[in-house]
Order: sequence, then structure tokens, then C-alpha cells
Amino acid sequence: MDATTTHLADCTAAELLHLYRTGQASPVEATQAVLERVADLDRTLNAFCLVDPDRALESARASQTRWAQNAPSDILDGVPVSIKDLILTRGWPTLRGSRTVDPRQAWDIDAPVTARLREAGAVLIGKTNTPEFGIKATTDSLLTGITRNPWNTRMTAGGSSGGAAAAVAAGMGPLAVGTDGAGSVRIPSSFCGIPGLKPSFGRVPMFPTPPSGTVAHVGPHARSVEDLALLLTVMSRPDARDWTSLPYDPRDYRVGLQDGVLGLRIAFSPDLGYVRDVDPEIAALVRKAAEAFAALGAQIDEVAPGFSNPEEITAKLWFVSSLSLISGMTQEQVALTDPALRWQAEQGRKVSALELQKLTMRRGELGSLMRQFHQRYDLLLTPAVSLPAFEAKAPDEWELSIERFLGWTPFSYPFNLTQQPAIAVPCGLTRSGLPVALQIVGPMHGDALVLRAARAYESTRSWKLPVTVARRH
Repeated sequence: MDATTTHLADCTAAELLHLYRTGQASPVEATQAVLERVADLDRTLNAFCLVDPDRALESARASQTRWAQNAPSDILDGVPVSIKDLILTRGWPTLRGSRTVDPRQAWDIDAPVTARLREAGAVLIGKTNTPEFGIKATTDSLLTGITRNPWNTRMTAGGSSGGAAAAVAAGMGPLAVGTDGAGSVRIPSSFCGIPGLKPSFGRVPMFPTPPSGTVAHVGPHARSVEDLALLLTVMSRPDARDWTSLPYDPRDYRVGLQDGVLGLRIAFSPDLGYVRDVDPEIAALVRKAAEAFAALGAQIDEVAPGFSNPEEITAKLWFVSSLSLISGMTQEQVALTDPALRWQAEQGRKVSALELQKLTMRRGELGSLMRQFHQRYDLLLTPAVSLPAFEAKAPDEWELSIERFLGWTPFSYPFNLTQQPAIAVPCGLTRSGLPVALQIVGPMHGDALVLRAARAYESTRSWKLPVTVARRH
């Protein structure tokens, strides 16, 4: 690529690293381009709750010195990255989208992923918006407002990592760190038209342990699958603070990324055997994407995995975690929270200890079933979300019901329960110009395989700029 014909804010991380290596651009220039894009677009999109230009440029200048000496510190040296505001970042408040968190406390701890990014030389731009404590799949909070979709600003960016996905899609940093407890990386990636990965549980260390516990994952957002692999390589490095993390695998996830899908056994399930209401345009685009895998040499069988809808398991586990959040607050603090959090906590009060144990056992049965399913199939293809992005609203404007909580994202939450890697990859646009995504699910610990399959499919398509950005080019 040529730095003279491509706006640096629209470059992928891999492209920026090539430009740094060849002397065609510098980390300072790239960071300035990203900060200019933030200044231009974020008043409209509201993807960020904190931007720190001074620290970002200081970090970029240090990186530029290392590149000038041909001594980059690591594989992300000088690449701009944003951090979701659920993740501790030294020197910046982590308010979690909540008016109940005191910003005046000491902020002197990096979460594992933040520490690894600093060590790798990444340029941290700022913190991205989240709904309060990440408790829902749209990004709007009473503290930081509504994050909007760069393809159509009337629409939601999804959530709970909506700020991260909107930022990456709009060129406000090529990489972003999100979290996923029921689809919170994959849903906004789908709505915003970028790839997003929920790694295997434990692949990316977390600290402190979130209230949602063993359904929670930290995952990367990017504009290319190669960039996801690049970021995952850094994010997955070990940290002893997470007692649930997997043994460290020192692989570079870019190795083998181009190996294709020839000969793989892949299941395609347009409805997981129980989803009754998939938008027809999404169904058609995802089926076409599945057919592309056959053209790439994979064996494709249309087959459901064989489990019933686990929505009750996810919802009740989630409601109990919301109750745990509320239980540590004063009455005055509770009154400041999102109505959705209070509603979820009330649902959580209805779950007995015995029912919680039974839900945990049902979850184990689901995990076992999927382990066995992947003895027969290398991968599973589904839609990422059952409908396109819908209208954005403020926290007090949403309908609070079981159906609206998870009913529209039936393809995402099962694989938080099973802890498998799953990726959302753009597969087209609706007639109204909203992105649609394919989901690729792999066996537990099969993160490299999921990335490889996503890259094979990505190679059949070209990246498109969101409307918000394209209008300015």
C-alpha cells in the first residue's frame, strides 16, 4: 500500500506496521490522523467516553524513536488502540458507564490486556463507551449517552462493546479491545460491519473477575481478520492474576492464517434448530456466505447442533450477576442506575440457590454436547445476529422484558455458555445499507482455526467504509 493514497486513519494495523517499517509513515502521523478522525466524527457517534491526545502523542513519539532506530519493542509498536471502559487502565478512570462509580479514586492498575498492550508498544487513544456495567446489548448509558452506528446514525451500534466497534469501523483507531458476556463483541461487530472475535474462555486473561463470571470473555475488534490475529497474539499473553486463564500458548495467531478451509468438515445451521425469526435478508446473505465455504473446498452439511434454546440459562445467570452488582450499592446509588440494571436485578431475586445449581448443570450438558459435536465437525456457521441494527434509544426508552433482553440475539449467547471461540465476519449489506455478519464457531481452544476460516471467507469479499466515513472522503 501507499501512504500517499490512503488516509492513515483508514489503514489496518498491519498496513500501518508496513508503513512504519518502510519509512512511509510514522506512529506520530498515524496517531494524529486517528485523533483528527475522532475530533471530526465522535461528536456524532459518541464512541469514546475518554480521549487523551497528550498521552497518545507522547506514546507515539516514543514509538517513533524506536522505529527510527529500527528497534520496535514488539508487534504492535505504534499502533493506535482503544480500550472498553469496563477494563482497568492506569491513569484513566474506569467508570463502567455508571454514575455510581467515584471517578476521584486512585486509578493505578492496568488490567492484564492493558498491561500487555503497553508492553507491546501500542498507542492507547482512550476509553470506549459501554452501557452501565456492560449489562445489555445496546450501548447507551445515563453517564455517557448513546453510541451511534457509523452506517446510519439513527441506529444503535449494538453492545455492550458498541463504542469499540463504532470506533474501529469509523477509523477512530484500527484496533479496539471489547468484552463479550452474551455476544457483546460479536453483536456490535455485526451491526458496525467489522470482524470481532470472542476467544475461548481463558485465552485472554481477565482481572478483576467480572460479576458475569465464566461467561465473560475479552476479545478484539478490528477491520481485518489479520488484525484480529495480531491483537489476539498480544492479548493472550499470560497474567497470573487470572486464576481461570488457560496455559499460555506462545503462538503468533497470524501463522497459518492463510491456510484456507480445503477439506474441513463444516456444519451450517441457519436457525440452530430453534430460532424462528431471522430477518430474510440476513438469512439469504448468510446462506450465500456458507456456500462460499463450499466453493473454497470445505465439506458443508446443513445440520443443527441438537440443543434446545438455552436462553433461560443465560438470562437467569445474567440476572443473578446484575443482582450481585446492585447488592453492593446504597439506595441512593441504586436510584442512579440504568432502569435495565434494576429490572435485571429484580429478575435475579427470583432465582433460588437450587435453581441456580440446576442451571449450572444444564449449562454443563450443553458444553458436553458441543464438545461432542465438534468431534464430527471442525466448525459451525450461523448468522451472527437475527436482525440488522435497529433504532438507538436512551436507557429509559427501552422495553424491559425477557423477550427484548436476548430474544433478538439467539445465535450469540449459547457460545458464551459453552466458552467456545466464535467470530463475527461481515457478509454483506441489507437493501437499506446496514451490515450483516456470519458467525463462525470453533471447538474449545480452536481460536486459530476460527481465525483461519474467517480469513478464508474474508478473502472472497472487499471491505467497505461506513456511510459516516465515506461521505467525508
